[in-house]
Amino acid sequence: MSFQRIIDGFICLIVLSSLGGCVSKENEGEYQSGEMEHVKRDKHRPAFHFTPQSNWMNDPNGMVYFEEEYHLFYQYYPDSTVWGPMHWGHAVSKDLISWEHLPIALYPDSLGYIFSGSAVVDWQNTSGFGEDGNPPLIAIFTYHDMEAEKAGRIDFQYQGIAYSLDKGRTWTKYDQNPVLPNQGVKDFRDPKVFWYEPGKKWVMTLAELDHVSFYSSTDLKKWEKESDFGKGFGSHAGVWECPDLFEIQVNGTNESKWVLLLSINPGGPQGGSATQYFVGDFDGQNFIPDESFSKEILNEQAVWLDYGADNYAGVTWSDIPEEDGRRLFIGWMSNWQYAQVVPTTKWRSAMTMTRALELHRTESSYRIHSKVIDEYNEIIGEGSSIENLQADIYMVNLSVSNDFEFTLANVSNEQVVIEMTGDTLYFDRSKSGIVDFEDGFGTRHQTYVGDLKIEKLTVYVDYSSVEIFVNDGELVITELIFPNQPFDKITVDGDAEITITRPIKEIM
Repeated sequence: MSFQRIIDGFICLIVLSSLGGCVSKENEGEYQSGEMEHVKRDKHRPAFHFTPQSNWMNDPNGMVYFEEEYHLFYQYYPDSTVWGPMHWGHAVSKDLISWEHLPIALYPDSLGYIFSGSAVVDWQNTSGFGEDGNPPLIAIFTYHDMEAEKAGRIDFQYQGIAYSLDKGRTWTKYDQNPVLPNQGVKDFRDPKVFWYEPGKKWVMTLAELDHVSFYSSTDLKKWEKESDFGKGFGSHAGVWECPDLFEIQVNGTNESKWVLLLSINPGGPQGGSATQYFVGDFDGQNFIPDESFSKEILNEQAVWLDYGADNYAGVTWSDIPEEDGRRLFIGWMSNWQYAQVVPTTKWRSAMTMTRALELHRTESSYRIHSKVIDEYNEIIGEGSSIENLQADIYMVNLSVSNDFEFTLANVSNEQVVIEMTGDTLYFDRSKSGIVDFEDGFGTRHQTYVGDLKIEKLTVYVDYSSVEIFVNDGELVITELIFPNQPFDKITVDGDAEITITRPIKEIM
């Protein structure tokens, strides 16, 4: 569970709705794009990104695939649009595009708020919670005891579990929680659990202030410490949070490595929140960074998963079928620097587009590429010219070389500029619309690309976000925007050519 400051503040009925939830009867505002008809919707609510139907959301939690459903749980406060006592909200999808909102899965109780964590399918019923051959879903989460924190104690976070026997619709908390008491660490949270087959055991990766610790269990109830990792590696400019450890095959080879995702707040490349990662090996007890990769992460250097301002606390789905084989990822599309003051009033926060993570070997090291999943092709229309765009949510492909400038604009003279100058890629949202809610939001962000040869940009534009995938995900930039009207005008200057512009269907 990640938070910068605490501000204490009924989820809707079960519906099958869009990624952005159902349209409110009392709209926050209306968009008008050029001569297009008015589109009545909550102002700035995304059209093809997941949002809560109402109120506050942050970290994605407990993502698990079971019986042809992708489960997405998330940090949720049902009584306000700012952070408060945390619950686990819940939605499911068949395709990662359209989501069915379900009732709250986990509520706070006498042990505390329900902070971030993970979920697994206990296929072998190691926990003993399964019945009649029905494997249980197990949620592993952090309890946060607010009263203990207010009293000045440091042992106010510890780990609990709950189980479900009805595909995640209802949950029973283990009557002997917590399963992992606090070990004398102030920040002791965000358990990410997976089954480690060589050792026939569960492994938990847990964030502990400035490092991660690994624990193991044979039954998900009793945990033993294995090792620590992180001191002396990567950025320590903020608190470490939301880890995720997984094995992945190196693209195009028979080699496999282990990747450790690790979010940090503050200290990101654009200020505030961001996610770094490490590549190495894991033997069931210890994570050892690869020798070539470790040179890049010494002295508080970081390799970032996303170089924009607004992709945080992301983790991957567990139990994706072997025949699928993808490592599917989603992040919270916001930043603790301004998350609680963005100009939305009925709902706050969205998730990023779902991405498939791939690990590639470079000449000297390893890098994660973030690929847009193929499922999005089902909602992307036929191509059109920039002179006849006829869309205000769309995907643009650009072929680029050398310096260029790509601008999104609207009839209110608001604009977003993506610019390449020398070895630096810029994203300028200083004139993107509403920017005055926080001093640092309306800025010009920059990403040093070094020797990376940029040949292609794929840009996805929604009502309140721009996601840029460089060279099919070799580098990614995710940024929030809050224009007063949609960006329905495109211009490009320099060594760049728009090869295709394709409207994206609104999921309603």
